[in-house]
Amino acid sequence: MNRKKLDPAESAGAAFGAQLRSSRDAANLTQDELGEVMGYSGTYISAVEVGRKSPSLKFAKAADKALGTGQTLELMWWGVKRSALPGFPEHAAQEARSAEIRVFEPSIIPGLLQTPAYAAAHASASVRRGNITQAQADERLIFLASRQKLHQRKTPPMVHAVIDESGIRRRTGGAEVMREQLDHLTALAKRPHILLQVAPFSLADPLPFSGVVTLLTFSDRTVAGYTESADRGFVIHDSETVASWERAYDRLQVEALSMTATLDLIRDTRRELT
Repeated sequence: MNRKKLDPAESAGAAFGAQLRSSRDAANLTQDELGEVMGYSGTYISAVEVGRKSPSLKFAKAADKALGTGQTLELMWWGVKRSALPGFPEHAAQEARSAEIRVFEPSIIPGLLQTPAYAAAHASASVRRGNITQAQADERLIFLASRQKLHQRKTPPMVHAVIDESGIRRRTGGAEVMREQLDHLTALAKRPHILLQVAPFSLADPLPFSGVVTLLTFSDRTVAGYTESADRGFVIHDSETVASWERAYDRLQVEALSMTATLDLIRDTRRELT
């Protein structure tokens, strides 16, 4: 049987279709068999795979459930919809299938560790500045909640976050929001798959990263990077670039506070907000 060749680089919809076909092939299911499990026709499955039909969020969630792909297709769906998150859904889809996540974000708590109130405060600030619309802010919050579901998995990925001290000091959303956020960090640190460190103001050398940097390690030990400009995100596969980021992140880990000292600082900062 001749199958249309899929080029995932063509568009977000093509990438979604290619991932759907790849996951279906891995599950050894025909289009009709997958459609029966999901409650769709095989013809509809085919149309999504080759880009003739745009998937709905309901379809993406049903496909993930039927194929055992976690949230990969659900998160890729945001790339198809793409309104407030250019470039990021591709990274989030890879994040969903990673075995280890290493992240650093300057002046902010990383998204996977944010409370809803803290995330909403950041989104609202972007709306006030005119950077995004309220609808886009709402979309970002829904998307973040979807990403954070990885913490609920039976075997979640290891998450290592180095947090800039300014991220825990800045009173984003006000004292009450920050008290809740700092309590949340303390609770997350009790989970075996989460390791937190703070990069303190007292570091003698400047931090190695001036922007967002995430390193995703997959089960086959390959690594992909992610960074952002002012208006979009970029997934990085270049081996030399990723290797240099890994070296810089290793150094940052060594220079940052230990987890015990980090939690002491978080608790002290929390008390200052009382």
